[in-house]
Amino acid sequence: MTVPHSSTGDKPRSSGRDPEIADVHETPELEPNSISIGQKLRSPQTIVSFLIAFALIIFIFRNLDLNVGEIWLNIRGSNPVYLVLGFAVYYGSFPLRAMRWRRLLNNASITREQGFDVPGLRGLSEIYVLSWFANCVVPAKLGDAYRGYLLKKHAHTSFGRTIGTIFAERVMDVFALVTLLLISSMVVFRGSLPASLRLPVFAGIALVVLGGLGLAGLFLFGARLRQIVPVRIRPVYERVEHGVTTSFSRQGLLGVAVLTSVVWIMEGLRLFLVAAAFGVELSPASSLLVALLASLLTIMPLTPAGLGVVEGGTIIALKLLSVGAIDAGSIAIVDRIIAYWSVIVVGAVLYLVTKRK
Repeated sequence: MTVPHSSTGDKPRSSGRDPEIADVHETPELEPNSISIGQKLRSPQTIVSFLIAFALIIFIFRNLDLNVGEIWLNIRGSNPVYLVLGFAVYYGSFPLRAMRWRRLLNNASITREQGFDVPGLRGLSEIYVLSWFANCVVPAKLGDAYRGYLLKKHAHTSFGRTIGTIFAERVMDVFALVTLLLISSMVVFRGSLPASLRLPVFAGIALVVLGGLGLAGLFLFGARLRQIVPVRIRPVYERVEHGVTTSFSRQGLLGVAVLTSVVWIMEGLRLFLVAAAFGVELSPASSLLVALLASLLTIMPLTPAGLGVVEGGTIIALKLLSVGAIDAGSIAIVDRIIAYWSVIVVGAVLYLVTKRK
């Protein structure tokens, strides 16, 4: 399953690039020629991460007194219409994510007009699904690097500048996620955050602060930082910096912000539909709170996409909302079937049939 290096290299098909971009020297030896998902999947680190995840799941079920048999019967009795709608909402978010990424790529001058073979919306959506597939089977968020590599391969742009747009996207995601999480938690708990939720929420706030400081450093001290970076990796750093800073161009930034908000609201809608499938009436704010908390926990690098940690966090959050243990366990499992296990199935099939792997 090794992804071969594109024979076309890292150069665009024409010379119509922005002069500022063309002046950046290429250092392909510092950028990945291939990323093998199969090799990463078979690595000891990945195997250990899955063992840890399954151990966490067993620990959670035992300590929260969850009856597997009753949960299974509850899942079998769920309303399939709401579950299908939940699937539709979840996978409907990928084209919106791809649309947002395309706007960031446009801001970074990674466009067809600049001579790069940037895929259309369908192609970018496929790359997005493949990157999430990688995140679900390999720990430490490899999917982001894999997404950057796939665009480098197919659009013939630099890996560094593409990663810069992805980093900018992640900063926007964290900012929107934490903002909506704080708002929804204040609404649900009327200004008093439960002690069991404080650690993940404060961790999210810390990520926002770090991301903001990092961006401020790039914008205010970019020239000085370039002089500090070792000469060997300076060209790569310059491309990453260019990708990050140009992504925040005022052109199209409002559209990016709107798409980001819609994507995260759809996360809450998915969980609302899953809960409705079990006859559990969650308010929109409660659904958004639980979904965003689960998304925040996926950043845990210990297991693939936070496997084990997310399930536990979801169940605890639902129980704080007075949802019964059986319903909470059922909702957590089915929601993860949609947002995790189905991605592995869909991503694996796409990996086998698409030309964009």
